Amino acid sequence: MTSDLSMYNIRTDLALEAKEIATEGQQSATIPGVWSETENAEGITVTRMEIQTEQGAQQIGRMIGHYVTLEVPELRQGDTTLQDKVATSFAKEFEAFLKRLGINTTSSVLIVGLGNWNVTPDALGPIVVENILVTRHYFELMPDQVSPGYRQVSAVAPGVLGTTGIESSDIVQGIVATSKPDLIIAIDALAAKSLERVNTTIQIADTGINPGSGIGNKRKGLTKEILGVPVIGIGVPTVVYASTIVNNTMDLVFEHMKKHTNNTDPLFGVFGKMDETERLQLVKEVLNPLGHDLLVTPKEIDKFMEDIANVIASGLNAALHEAVDTDNVAAYTH
Repeated sequence: MTSDLSMYNIRTDLALEAKEIATEGQQSATIPGVWSETENAEGITVTRMEIQTEQGAQQIGRMIGHYVTLEVPELRQGDTTLQDKVATSFAKEFEAFLKRLGINTTSSVLIVGLGNWNVTPDALGPIVVENILVTRHYFELMPDQVSPGYRQVSAVAPGVLGTTGIESSDIVQGIVATSKPDLIIAIDALAAKSLERVNTTIQIADTGINPGSGIGNKRKGLTKEILGVPVIGIGVPTVVYASTIVNNTMDLVFEHMKKHTNNTDPLFGVFGKMDETERLQLVKEVLNPLGHDLLVTPKEIDKFMEDIANVIASGLNAALHEAVDTDNVAAYTH
């Protein structure tokens, strides 16, 4: 059976969640043409997924490619030791992407921080860019003085269409034409289906990224097909829809009541017999006319964004520069 997520209006940017939705209610969690494995170590759950066929891509609504998801629920605790471990794990996973794409130690890299500086849940990209170890100007101005172990890295935060009047993809195209990088890394805030994954999850994908896709905006993407250069997308879910929260809360209520009675029909009636997709659609129909299907983010978002952005920047600095110690990545953010 083919599961087209678009017909259900289930908004998530995480390939892991898309796979969970596609296999919900099935006896097997496997999908033909989709390979995945999961590892757990020191509070970090790493799921590696490869969508290998068009059939698999259609079933979970994602492009053919490689996806890695790091889930760390305890990141919300602000534990700096754990953050360093996550940055190290992220760096090692990212290095695997570089190797797979044939990006060597002399390849130049452009990092694009997508998002709006002035909207905290959307400021991930610009904050990461602020902490990236950029070196391209040294190679341009004083190449003989650059120490071994560093590569050409440039970074830009192009802003958003609403403030610049120009699509981010068009700005990046102009930069690519001038600077000619061998790889683009695009960083953006995402939307999740699960509130538990907000600000605790990092996704890496070699399929590029589409700015604003998580909040329903149709924007020109940053992909190899558009830019002519391989693009690795990095994202962190920072928001979730109110309708999703309401629906998840209903699930919890149903499960709680089932513990106390085998007959929930008098309590829930037809509503209790709906599957999750039907219930979510009903909730959206109720909330949308009222303008209440809001995007929700935790109240501690300011601190979360700084922490997760530093984790990503630390990991990238270590993965991109051999001179940066992968086991002590935190020392290289500024």
